[in-house]
Amino acid sequence: MSDVKEAAPRLASLVRSGDEQAEAIAVTDFVFEANDISNAYLVTTDEGDVMVNTGFMDNAERTKRLLEPHRTGPLAFIVLTQSHADHFGGVPEFLEDGTQVIGGPGFTEAWGDMNRLQPFFGPRSGKLWGSTLKRGSAPKPAPDVVPDILVDRRLTVELGGRTFEIISTPEGETIDALTVWMPKEKIAFTGNLFGPVWLSMPFLNTLRGDKPRLVRNYLKSLEVVRDLGAEIVITGHGDAIVGKDRIRADLDKLHAAVSYVRDYTLDGMNAGRDVHTLMREFAWPEGLEIGEFHGKGSWAVKSIWREYSGWLHYEDGTTALYGVPRSSVDADLVDLAGGAVKLAERAQAKLDAGAALEAVHLTDIALGAEPANVEALRVRKAAHEALLAASGGRNLSETMWLRSEIAAMEAKLG
Repeated sequence: MSDVKEAAPRLASLVRSGDEQAEAIAVTDFVFEANDISNAYLVTTDEGDVMVNTGFMDNAERTKRLLEPHRTGPLAFIVLTQSHADHFGGVPEFLEDGTQVIGGPGFTEAWGDMNRLQPFFGPRSGKLWGSTLKRGSAPKPAPDVVPDILVDRRLTVELGGRTFEIISTPEGETIDALTVWMPKEKIAFTGNLFGPVWLSMPFLNTLRGDKPRLVRNYLKSLEVVRDLGAEIVITGHGDAIVGKDRIRADLDKLHAAVSYVRDYTLDGMNAGRDVHTLMREFAWPEGLEIGEFHGKGSWAVKSIWREYSGWLHYEDGTTALYGVPRSSVDADLVDLAGGAVKLAERAQAKLDAGAALEAVHLTDIALGAEPANVEALRVRKAAHEALLAASGGRNLSETMWLRSEIAAMEAKLG
């Protein structure tokens, strides 16, 4: 096994926070929280209850049990802030006669696309999340949820003296994302619009893969929520954010930080700098650094570059136009180098000089020609261990990617 110290990304603790939860958290005297991969919330009124998200299907019974003591009447509405299964997986467990499910614009199509691609996305999700969630097996199939009401831009619902304004705020994670605004109480439920950790960089295109989130639309949605003047923001994870001034200041900073990444990228494109250089040289200016627990500024550079310029990077040259990858000449390069061992030796020299990524490039070539070469596997494992140590374990996707690669090398080395 790797001797790299196990890091504990903050996001990992958030998505596991419901494991030992014995009772629901009272956010207010009428809002109750059940923690899950993405949290579920119960809002009580004088004439019945409203749910904002229902959690993941694997944990639906637990979520229902936690919220049951606080139920005050029939469940009138379930509002789904987005079309990912950790938000709607528990819907069948909560449905009652008369319950209406509310989804955002394009919910059905967005979920249909995600569901269709589960054979593609499933293994990727397992690589990045499997060991964090500690299921031991694949999750249950997600339910086929079809909302009764689809919000176009804004919908107002009245129930038991409470007003719920349901607002389309796309691109935090999905095009169909919704924010639930309670104007009398000054509470906004934002789901994962601002990511799973408050005041952190959005993941505009996840490592698992998904439709890209457009940075312009993300900023517009942020502006919509900021202009509400909320005194409490309840997100998909963690504690509620409390205080009108704090919320405004945090959203101002988040807007400025994401705008900076966009402007840095576009200015770099105009200056003729390639995307790899822009990623490598990205740094937060003083006062604008935000969390990178899920997305990262340097990754957003690549997402924004592609959003504005398309899939072709001119520096990749002619071969980018055709379906023949660089790996097709791995065997030729290894032969010219004098064998995979020679490349492994060069990779070790790169690693010793502090160039772990260059070492990985060289082992990619060596293992492309000789997948079982022990020397190349050892160097590749060591290079990933160096990258993991350098990462600090703050970003969950980066951490789990590197750990998965290390585990794969260990398995091949026996």
